[in-house]
Amino acid sequence: MDELLTKENLDYRGRAREVAEKYVRPIAAELDREARYPWEIVERLKEYQLMGEWIPKEYGGGGGGVLNLCIIVEELSRACGGVGVAYAVNALGSFPIIFGGTEDQKQRWLPDIAKGQRLISFGLSEPTAGSDAASLKTRAERNGAFYVLNGDKKWNTNGGAAEIYTIFCVTNPERGTRGISAIVAEKGMPGFEIGRKEDLMGIRCVSVHNLHFRNCRIPEGNLLGGKEGLGFAHAMQTLDFARPGVAAQAVGLAQGALELALEYARGREQFGQAIASFQGLQWMLADMATQVEAARQLVYYSARLLDAGAKNVSKIAAMAKVFATDTAMKVTTDAVQIFGGYGYCKDYPIEKYMRDAKITQIYEGTNQIQRLVIARNLIKESASMEPKLAEMKEPAAVS
Repeated sequence: MDELLTKENLDYRGRAREVAEKYVRPIAAELDREARYPWEIVERLKEYQLMGEWIPKEYGGGGGGVLNLCIIVEELSRACGGVGVAYAVNALGSFPIIFGGTEDQKQRWLPDIAKGQRLISFGLSEPTAGSDAASLKTRAERNGAFYVLNGDKKWNTNGGAAEIYTIFCVTNPERGTRGISAIVAEKGMPGFEIGRKEDLMGIRCVSVHNLHFRNCRIPEGNLLGGKEGLGFAHAMQTLDFARPGVAAQAVGLAQGALELALEYARGREQFGQAIASFQGLQWMLADMATQVEAARQLVYYSARLLDAGAKNVSKIAAMAKVFATDTAMKVTTDAVQIFGGYGYCKDYPIEKYMRDAKITQIYEGTNQIQRLVIARNLIKESASMEPKLAEMKEPAAVS
């Protein structure tokens, strides 16, 4: 509903849609087939001044906030889910610097990211630390003016394309999550190796790599915030802000799949008429459209809350992520069904939407973890309401 968007929102959407339709859609199948990073799209995003939209203006960014980020990601993902996440992960990687970096650190790294001159990756997951993000094994030990980093990182989106890496590691094993810190590594540092590229089912144009650190010496000035033990809190805050972006990717995929399904249903004839005239299929399309719009509004609402500085946003960010990504998987699967046998063939673009959608239910917190986040927040809120409810139940004093 355009009436609920500002002129700035619409401007970002218009520019992102033009990039998506003119430059992304024509090569989406090629990027998927060749598993090739979309560098030419990065150049277009820079040309259209869309890189670094979420970064504050004082560091060279657009200062547009989470809602504009979601709008851009949605439009790019409508044409190619891989391109959408290749763009969005730069926000994921840079949020820890925005939230936790010193002024010197922000000035050092954010302007290049805002201009698209250097891409950034987010290093939290490890071979044995996925949903259990607190069980990190990567260790950073202080050695004079350096930290010596050892360990392995897994599932690093933009891992081969980035030049800056926000790495979460243990600096004090005895303190649990309070012993986790964030440190910025840069490509080319001795002891830092870009490992194997993953062969993915979907979002195949994205560069997802393992990262290896073997006695990698990182200057103490690269410790985010200049203080140990802040990393876990910054990681959780980052995920709250980034999850609406994943949800927006899912909305874009669902919207793109719905549009392709509508176009196909109107043109495909069976039993002497377009299959769009069959009531059963109309009901499918109606449900798909309703689910997409509901997901979009939940995503936009969560983004607006974050932009407004609302507190305790974990629940709503998780709701947006789980609902939108489940919607994307259902809508893209239904779209393949509408295409019938053709939907199962790579001659048509719809099967790619289904493959791209699946990962949205997995990364940045599986949907099972999101449901735990939502439920725990609900229980906590319910417990906090008990004294008030008990007070309301007390009978009024009789005079």
